[in-house]
Amino acid sequence: MESRSSRGGLTLLAVRSTPPRRWVPTIRTNPQCNRPRSPTAAERQVTTDFLPDVGLGTWQNTGEQCTESVRTALDVGYRHVDTAERYGNEKRVGRALAESSVPREDVVVATKVHGSNLAYDDVLDSVEGSRGRLGVETIDLLYVHWPRRAYDPAATLAAFERLHERGAIGRVGLSNFTPDLLADARDRLSIPVAAHQVEMHPFLPQEGLLADAREHDTRLVAYAPLARGAVLDHPVIAEIARGHDATAAQVSLAWLLSKGVTVVPKATSEAHVRENFEARDVELDRRAIRRIDEIDRRERLYDPSDAPWNRPE
Repeated sequence: MESRSSRGGLTLLAVRSTPPRRWVPTIRTNPQCNRPRSPTAAERQVTTDFLPDVGLGTWQNTGEQCTESVRTALDVGYRHVDTAERYGNEKRVGRALAESSVPREDVVVATKVHGSNLAYDDVLDSVEGSRGRLGVETIDLLYVHWPRRAYDPAATLAAFERLHERGAIGRVGLSNFTPDLLADARDRLSIPVAAHQVEMHPFLPQEGLLADAREHDTRLVAYAPLARGAVLDHPVIAEIARGHDATAAQVSLAWLLSKGVTVVPKATSEAHVRENFEARDVELDRRAIRRIDEIDRRERLYDPSDAPWNRPE
């Protein structure tokens, strides 16, 4: 999410008839009340290999710059683009996807439902809009952006399941959840939680959520992996970068990658797009990883007052 400066046509799945109408659930007559059975271990087992380890984040990237940076990223080799309804740039991302020579099926497109649109019918309408703006038949990975505002576990997650059943989304993701909320969501869903996206960087290592992700075969995805550039000036990271013939940004990203975490740093210039992608080639030794682990600075950049971790017990 942080900034570090400076195909074609697709046929959308029909989701409305004339006149327009809302989708009506056929699995649950009352999604507010009926809880599906918990999935079996076999059903929960989900490979995390579906998600490329470096994706392009697009927070605060708009207009032609957004289209150009996504297009550049795809040319460089990125196969994962992360956006959100809230970002206001899905149409620009979709344009880049349409103009790219990279086959649509080779790119994981992830977006997120705004926290105000998490009532059952609102989720369906929101995703219909996102699919149209992105120009895709299926959103590969759909997140609950924040478990705030209109989030209702029963209704929200029932809508996600319905979208999955219809083929409108490929996988379910959550973002900014606490362990308790994650456990509740997994209990309600009959499909796996494929990814959990959270702020994560050397100043916010998220050990508990990383352990949770590993236990449940969920891919942890780090947004703001460079702490909006703050990690670039840390002396430990700078020293490790010099010893590995890499940049501080690459070292910070490589540290996350070494833990099996996917990173989605924002980049707008071609130089930064390439620099971040090439973090995949930086191999940190155990001592370097341990030194970053031991950095004692703690800082959370995105901390709204109604975030789930700020709610009273």
